[in-house]
Amino acid sequence: MPGRLAMAMQTLIPILVVAATAGCLWWLLHSGWARRLALDVPNERSLHSVPTPRIGGLVALPFALSATLVLAPTMRGVAAIALLLVAVSWFDDRRGLPVKVRLATQFLAATLALAVVEGAALPLWAAVAAVFWLVWLANLYNFMDGANGLAGGMAVFGFGAYGLAAGGVPDVALASFSLAAAAAGFLVFNLQPARLFLGDAGSVPLGFLAGAIGLFGVLHCVWPVWFPVLVFSPFIADATVTLLARLLRGEKVWQAHCEHTYQKLVRMGWSHERLAAHAWGLMLAAALSALLLRGAPAWGQWLGLAGWTLVYGVLFLFVERRWRGMIQT
Repeated sequence: MPGRLAMAMQTLIPILVVAATAGCLWWLLHSGWARRLALDVPNERSLHSVPTPRIGGLVALPFALSATLVLAPTMRGVAAIALLLVAVSWFDDRRGLPVKVRLATQFLAATLALAVVEGAALPLWAAVAAVFWLVWLANLYNFMDGANGLAGGMAVFGFGAYGLAAGGVPDVALASFSLAAAAAGFLVFNLQPARLFLGDAGSVPLGFLAGAIGLFGVLHCVWPVWFPVLVFSPFIADATVTLLARLLRGEKVWQAHCEHTYQKLVRMGWSHERLAAHAWGLMLAAALSALLLRGAPAWGQWLGLAGWTLVYGVLFLFVERRWRGMIQT
């Protein structure tokens, strides 16, 4: 697209996506169809107590991905694969799928992503690592979707940062801003008290897209390799540290649990509003620092990443100490 037209589309399309998402979700809620499509019934691991429709991703993502399919040619393959994940994950929301089926679909999606991303001529070891990375991002985003405002907020800040960083690559910017807009339309109904949840049909594809668009940007020199990691670090750090801690304890990591840092904070008495406010502050800080560090010299980038590693270490140690103190009293 010519420069002015691209900028106009990057503004207009997200506005249409957020309006369409919010409008469609409002109608589904008020018509009663939302509860028929997929319902999240609380269990012993839930942080909510009332059955709540989980159709946010089923509605929001198709709007954003359809805009990408039509208007962002270089991102069409990634968008089509994400739509496949939306469909499979919604079936999982409705009926439940075995872990093996879910993982097989995710590995297929990750492998296809490498095939459709232009310029993804990676050595075998790097291609294998990229596939596992995409699958891990899809799952960790799902793991982190357990409190009101978290997953939607991460998508707004994360994909918003992608869009700002990709100003010179219109297709990436349009796809990213559309995803951020769809998440914003969903957030209208996901803030406390939440009337809708994202569901696996939203969280799994969003994690995959965070990785796939991030990979596209790295391979096309839109941003350095650390950029997507820092942008989505609030989710990546919590999920990865929790996984490693469970592995060290010899626990079955594939089983559902409630040991993420955000879950501990809620169980220690934090409200969903307080958690969301602090999490959004962290997400905004990570996104802004990633955007600023892109233009820094190499030593500055490494210093910034070291600083964030220290920040997360202090945060996790603080929460863990408070958690252990609570369960021992």
